[in-house]
Amino acid sequence: MYTFLVTVLLMGIVKKNSLRDYWSTDPMFATPFFATLFSQDRFLILLRCLHFVNNATAILSDPLYKIRIVLISLTSAFGRVFVPYKDLCIDESLMLWKGRLVFRQYIPSKRHRFGVKFFVMCDVKTGYVLDIIVYTGSTTDIKHYEGLGVSGSVVMTMLAPHLGKGHTLYVDNWYSSPTLFQHLLSNSTGACGTVRSNRKGMPAFGCRKMQRGEVEFQENGQQLAVKWHDKRDVHVLSTVHTATMSATGKVDHLTGERKIKPDCVLDYNLKMGAVDKADMINSFVECTRKTTKCYKKIFFQLIDTAVLNGSIVHRQLTGKVITYQKYRENLMRELLEEHHTPRRPSTGGRPALDNPLRLTARHFPCKVPQTAAQGSRTRRHCKVCLSGARRSKQRKMTKYMCLACDTPLCISPCFEEYHMLKHY
Repeated sequence: MYTFLVTVLLMGIVKKNSLRDYWSTDPMFATPFFATLFSQDRFLILLRCLHFVNNATAILSDPLYKIRIVLISLTSAFGRVFVPYKDLCIDESLMLWKGRLVFRQYIPSKRHRFGVKFFVMCDVKTGYVLDIIVYTGSTTDIKHYEGLGVSGSVVMTMLAPHLGKGHTLYVDNWYSSPTLFQHLLSNSTGACGTVRSNRKGMPAFGCRKMQRGEVEFQENGQQLAVKWHDKRDVHVLSTVHTATMSATGKVDHLTGERKIKPDCVLDYNLKMGAVDKADMINSFVECTRKTTKCYKKIFFQLIDTAVLNGSIVHRQLTGKVITYQKYRENLMRELLEEHHTPRRPSTGGRPALDNPLRLTARHFPCKVPQTAAQGSRTRRHCKVCLSGARRSKQRKMTKYMCLACDTPLCISPCFEEYHMLKHY
């Protein structure tokens, strides 16, 4: 199974349109290394039979019962092996899925638009994925908190192991609300994020139309609410920032003045993209492929996330900076050295397309063996005359054949053409 996983990971680096193309013998597309790991049929059987639960004892009311054991095992390991830094962020990730699925989501702002939605919590400094929750509608595996709604309950469920430790959370406007931020503040956890202006508990801002760059601050108890006009009005809520502006380091080309933004906006822009960055890094070498079973694709998505986390932990422990692809390559090599038994090369099967046996071996003409019915007058149809493409086809009988190829051929010129020309 380790060899199977290595094969799947390698397919994320060596991209091909079809699984069968990895075992193609066509010299234009051949990748013979895959044949040293598995035969094509064995790999496809393992992929088809990939299963993670006993259906007889499974909880069928759980939409994720096919993958729940793997999901729990991996997410618990993610939280166990890494202690996060101060800043955390929670955002959505979308795995492409256009098949029939009761909890499939449509998010037009995402690249794939249709698919399975994940709630992902990341460490901002390293990009390490700390927790994943798969959204399944009303059956989503979260603890519901009164007064916080679904979005607030997602945040509290994912942050539960990290409350009271002085972390700062960054979220977008789907999660942010004064009620949630106050609840986090009471648990010694700061928060910052964009917020919808009509959220319950938000202070009222002025109604006048603001010019680009203008800002308005409102104190909301221990929270700071900001209305800042960029291309449009942006509302930000924070419990860790003050009402100050800072230079961005950029210059307005129209006025020549240095651009300034509220501190909370600068920090939000800097620290909110960890989940999207993890998706981007995995997108270049992801091993997920189009499948007929959703749980298999979720499994491969989790494997990609686990390998990404492994590369981050490796960098933190060793201090060595290597590319993510190089880390995956080293991981695959070490797994093969540890677990792979070299496969015995096949002695049968068809010859390679670019080197047929008729062009390489030693060939001599002999007479067609006599049959009891025809005796010395035994004849067979010449293969070149019957199926050749260089001249018009004809049904011509011959008493000669090539013994090595077991092919009837006219002694001249068909015998020479058959053994000298690739396309006779």
